[in-house]
Amino acid sequence: MADALVLIDANNFYASCEQALDPALLGRPVVVLSNNDGCVVSRSAEARKLGIPMGAPAFQLRDQLERQAVVVRSSNYALYGDMSQRLMSSLEPWLAELEVYSIDEAFGRLPRPRQGDGDLSDWGSKLRAHIHQTLGLPIAIGLAPSKVLAKLANRIAKTESHHAGVFDLGTSPDPSPWLEQVAIEEVWGIGRKLSRWCRLRGVATALQLRDMPSGELKAKAGVVGLRLQQELRGISCLPLEQGPAAKRETCVSRSFSQPVTELAELRQAVASHVARAAEKLRRQNQRAGRITVFARTSPFAPGFYGNAASTALPLASNDTAVLLEAALRLVPALHRPHKHFQKAGVLLQELQPDSQLQHHLLVPLAPEQQQRRAALMQSIDRLNSRYGSGTVAWAACGLRPRWAMRRERLSRAATTRLSDLPTVWAH
Repeated sequence: MADALVLIDANNFYASCEQALDPALLGRPVVVLSNNDGCVVSRSAEARKLGIPMGAPAFQLRDQLERQAVVVRSSNYALYGDMSQRLMSSLEPWLAELEVYSIDEAFGRLPRPRQGDGDLSDWGSKLRAHIHQTLGLPIAIGLAPSKVLAKLANRIAKTESHHAGVFDLGTSPDPSPWLEQVAIEEVWGIGRKLSRWCRLRGVATALQLRDMPSGELKAKAGVVGLRLQQELRGISCLPLEQGPAAKRETCVSRSFSQPVTELAELRQAVASHVARAAEKLRRQNQRAGRITVFARTSPFAPGFYGNAASTALPLASNDTAVLLEAALRLVPALHRPHKHFQKAGVLLQELQPDSQLQHHLLVPLAPEQQQRRAALMQSIDRLNSRYGSGTVAWAACGLRPRWAMRRERLSRAATTRLSDLPTVWAH
């Protein structure tokens, strides 16, 4: 019997992480807000039942949230990132292969048992119980012969409560009734343009897409469309990615909690983004050969202004000091007096592996100096990882800047910062 493709998805991930961190929130409606406490980006199951809309601005919901006693939290990215790593590490022993697809999703491969009908629902129930016991996170598990069908099975496991969070589509004698319930727009891999093209031809469901003439689909979507159709037919065409592909660019940007007009403040914001981007580069074992800095005002205010500037580095680097020097030289060209900047960011480009540094004939490189700088960066990263982001900061980033992201309802970083560990009193 063919192996099963598995999709494991954490339910309401951000809100579930908040509930796992604070058991007092279990059973209560919880919403998590986006940057600067702007919009609802995650809702617990209890908040969904109250009809709180996803993506709605928080200020428009203020009365409703108070009236319905909804717990509101700011986005705690340190917590969510750490919980994601713990989740993926916990899944590895349960699967023959694992592909981390996103912060809260993972594909896997699992051999089906030779005895009986090969149903893996019991396995899925045990895995759900294990993750809930060890991490406090609810997950949904979909199993099927292909990735696209596993995505569909996961959706069924989530939305139909009688499946108890696990659905094995691979044991269904005929998956057609399930495919008929899925609108074409909800098929994984179908974009807006292709779904519209399908609708115009009377193809409105996953079942109709599976059964439409392959030649017609290939003429529109090429090999990608044919692979998608084969996946819907239960023929696996999309392999598991054992490791993330090397990034070609790394971007860090943030909206300001209040408009920035002064050049010094814009420099601080860019410096903060550069420091964060450099940390990412080192974690990815990459160096950047080019850096771009950009800034803009609000697109909804009159007199919109946006601009970008870039420069090539003489030698590809992930050293924060080197990147800061290059980036801060570009900021004056972006600044305009009396412009109210709402957002700024940096984009690191022309990335190359850290192990394949391309030397430059005109830039002499002292190995001892490079090793000392690399050791310094590693020490800074270790301190910030152990004691919390910003423990060791660069002076160019400023101290408690007024433009910093607003997070008035931020929970503790109890999984990544020693000072935030909860205190338990025994009686």
